[in-house]
Amino acid sequence: MAGIRVIDLTSVVFGPYATQIMADMGAEVIKVEPPAGDNTRWITEGPVPGMGGIYVNVNRGKRGVMLDLRQEQDKQTLQKLIATADVFIHSMRGSAIRKLGFDYESVRALRPDIVYTNCYGYSRRGPEGDKPAYDDTIQAECGIPYVQGLMNGEPGYVATIMADKVAGLHALYATMMALFHRERTGEGQEVEVTMFEAMSSFMLVEHANGAMFSPPTTPAHYHRAVEKNRRPYKTRDGYVAALVYNDKHWNAFMEAIQPEWASDEFSTLEKRAKQIGRVYGLLGETFLTRTTQEWLDTLQALHIPCAPLRSTDDLFDNDQLNAIGFFEDVETAQGPVRFPGVPTWFSATPGKVHGPAPMLGEDNAEVLAELEENAEAIAEDAHASK
Repeated sequence: MAGIRVIDLTSVVFGPYATQIMADMGAEVIKVEPPAGDNTRWITEGPVPGMGGIYVNVNRGKRGVMLDLRQEQDKQTLQKLIATADVFIHSMRGSAIRKLGFDYESVRALRPDIVYTNCYGYSRRGPEGDKPAYDDTIQAECGIPYVQGLMNGEPGYVATIMADKVAGLHALYATMMALFHRERTGEGQEVEVTMFEAMSSFMLVEHANGAMFSPPTTPAHYHRAVEKNRRPYKTRDGYVAALVYNDKHWNAFMEAIQPEWASDEFSTLEKRAKQIGRVYGLLGETFLTRTTQEWLDTLQALHIPCAPLRSTDDLFDNDQLNAIGFFEDVETAQGPVRFPGVPTWFSATPGKVHGPAPMLGEDNAEVLAELEENAEAIAEDAHASK
């Protein structure tokens, strides 16, 4: 994305995660914040106030500009920036961005071929289009606590801000598709990405199940995913994750570990799927008989997918991640930061962490000076052409 300039008026995680990936892939991302700053600066710990871990991670490699868009002079500065940009992306509600004068029509008047990406909670085309949204409320709307309740007996959120991150990935690919269209045709366009619709699509990949048919053949959930016994198996000294699932894995496990299960009752994946709770229960009893390491050794020898149960702290000292150079150490004004790096690989155009996250308004002077230089160059060109 080298040579692409992105004006980023997003906050929290949804939009910033999308633009963080753009920055990792070489785009120049200018993050525009109000005087109070992005709320994510303050919600987790960091080495100095206003530089919390989540903020630093999803805003790495960006330039930071602070503008008070209630002030006419700062509005004019943003207008000048937009005129130089390829992408404008924001996460304000539709009514708020219109009130400030930076809706699509206004921005397109400044840069006709711009890709303009709206990051909303709900689509403007529906009755809840201007409703505020956060990860917890969207998880509830799209059925995550419900399916967690089917599994655990009590509704609950998943322990990650899934809706923000899934929607962020949707915003990334949607913006890239619009840029690809512009590359071929020269035409910019407006893009809308919403948390609710993105997560509804995400959840219904498997949970639509038989509810897609007319008449429905099952409720809208995937029974294996919500089975209460689907969890890491307890061993004699800990836990192990294993999926003794398809016929190849099942037959290998049966032959080596449980030959007495060699009956027609469990002979095919289809038959096991219809009684998956019982199958998980039987496996759970069996896994109690050995230690975690004994099971890992046995399952790996049988080529059955398995893994030890690790913590998120363990990721920072993981042999696989360290072997591929996943983490990138970056020196910042607040000290060294070990960033989780780019998770995709390209043979010709690899990404990288292009620097630290900006302090609030850190690049104001530099960006304003560049705008002034750009205005002078345009004026000189106009004078020379006369």
